[in-house]
Amino acid sequence: MKIHLVTIGKPKLPYAQAAWHEYVPRLQRLHTVRLTQLADKYAYDAPKILETLQGTYIVVLEITGSSLSSPVLAEFLKQRELAAQKVSFVIGGPEGLPQAVIDKANYHWSLGDLTLPHDLAMVVATEALYRASTINAGLPYHK
Repeated sequence: MKIHLVTIGKPKLPYAQAAWHEYVPRLQRLHTVRLTQLADKYAYDAPKILETLQGTYIVVLEITGSSLSSPVLAEFLKQRELAAQKVSFVIGGPEGLPQAVIDKANYHWSLGDLTLPHDLAMVVATEALYRASTINAGLPYHK
């Protein structure tokens, strides 16, 4: 499966950098992963963000989106893979994403009701994708 992770900015806090550098390579062992980290200055530039998403099934991380358990996220990934869809997961900056990007999304995903710092949200989303992928691969990571 082809996964495209699109983020506004990079993790800045040391703990988030360490976790990010742990989970992105793990995810890359299970999928073809393209990583696009746009500079913070593009946080409100909808055309620039949308340009990176062409031809993909767009999933935005958004507070009003659907909260998914790990098994449900695994099934979601499996369905996208069966449909041979390249999936872009878009994680906005600290202020979220431009409305035009949210409106173009095929799916809105929420990490739950908690408000998380941007760096932590990037890590949690990536770990969740890795966990769901290990479920689909039959690996023992998810217990």
